[in-house]
Amino acid sequence: MDQPDFLSKVQEGYDRTAHLYAERFHHHLDDKPIDLAMLSAFAGLVQQSGNRRVLDIGCGTGATTALLDDCGVDVAGVDLSPNMIAQARELNPGLEFRVGSMTSLEAADRSIGGICAWYSIIHIPDHHLDDVFVEFHRALAPHGLILLAFQVGDEPRILTNAFGQEVHLTFFRHQPQKVAELLSSNGFQVYAELVRQPDDDGLESTPHAYLIARKSS
Repeated sequence: MDQPDFLSKVQEGYDRTAHLYAERFHHHLDDKPIDLAMLSAFAGLVQQSGNRRVLDIGCGTGATTALLDDCGVDVAGVDLSPNMIAQARELNPGLEFRVGSMTSLEAADRSIGGICAWYSIIHIPDHHLDDVFVEFHRALAPHGLILLAFQVGDEPRILTNAFGQEVHLTFFRHQPQKVAELLSSNGFQVYAELVRQPDDDGLESTPHAYLIARKSS
């Protein structure tokens, strides 16, 4: 798969850590009611739109894919990492998963009812977000919806070791207003926005943002 160098590093990093990541984080949403509420709201809006087909982009172990499936949408998980996709298939039998990239979706124009990017634009630099949102707009049906989740901030976090493995992962934090402006300039209207403070679980250090946006008519 031809892809920018920063995405190649993302793929390599998650391939190296997929099994241990799954053990640590597959059930991380079980005690996060705000996160669960946003996923449920997004799924409900997608069903109202009339096109129940959803892509869960950067699906990782498939935790969000399974939750969206439980909410009644027709969802498929997509991730850069083949090893993550292997974990997702093992942990979520019966759901559809495939290797792919948010920069080049395997979807026909105007064919998708919703796109969930749950903590996956965190690996996209600001100057590449336009390209991602152009691709989302192309694939989404009229009035289709996006759900974005990301950490809030200005400075990236660079990780060189994860679970004892050498990695080269950059986690880009974004400002919600800037992301909303980019969505607007690429044919979307923000429908809902939420920012919550970090949970006191030792894993979070920054606020977290959630945006639901609808493709403009």
